[in-house]
Amino acid sequence: MASPVYVINPNSSQTVMAEIDKAVAPLRSAGGPGIVCLSLAEGPPGIQSQRDVDGVVTPILRKAADLEANAGAFVIACFSDPGLHALREQSRRRVFGIAECGVLAALTLGQRFGVIAILPTSIPRHLRYFGAMGVMDRFAADLSISLGVAELSDEDRTLTRMVEVGRTLKDMHGADVLVMGCAGMARYRAALEGAVGIPVVEPTQAAVAMAVGHVRLSQALAF
Repeated sequence: MASPVYVINPNSSQTVMAEIDKAVAPLRSAGGPGIVCLSLAEGPPGIQSQRDVDGVVTPILRKAADLEANAGAFVIACFSDPGLHALREQSRRRVFGIAECGVLAALTLGQRFGVIAILPTSIPRHLRYFGAMGVMDRFAADLSISLGVAELSDEDRTLTRMVEVGRTLKDMHGADVLVMGCAGMARYRAALEGAVGIPVVEPTQAAVAMAVGHVRLSQALAF
């Protein structure tokens, strides 16, 4: 059995962790690798500010160090990719951030990607990251639904706002693929895609799919 992919949710929300676990369930298989989802007890209820992002880097590194010996790969399940480069520096395993993977997956599905953020304050962080990734020439827009992480459990309200924003990104900004800008949005992917009519990338699924592929290929090369 291949070493597992550890999916680290940097916030302390068990609700978000359960949604992440459910979202990646279709990627589990009898041949492995296992996919283990966990959250940080010391993390905030949601990652909603730059201070939140910066504050969880050390706990992520500490948690990953404890898991290193048994890990096949790590996925950081927060759309700000906190600690991504620090963990790549620390670990000998493959490390994936869901924002980076979500955007890269979107670029294979359309020409211009739009992002659905949770809060307006999330957007400057996203723009800094997309600029650093060098993908701004394929970027349509980043719009928020103005709901915090804890509010995403209100299904009717959240989906209504996501569909409104998704349609605006498509019709007004020319997006032909959407990226969900928070791991807590996972449950809405299929409904959003059906309502808006263009591909929707759930970034944790994108990152875990990449991680599983790398672990399986590494395992195959070992024989």
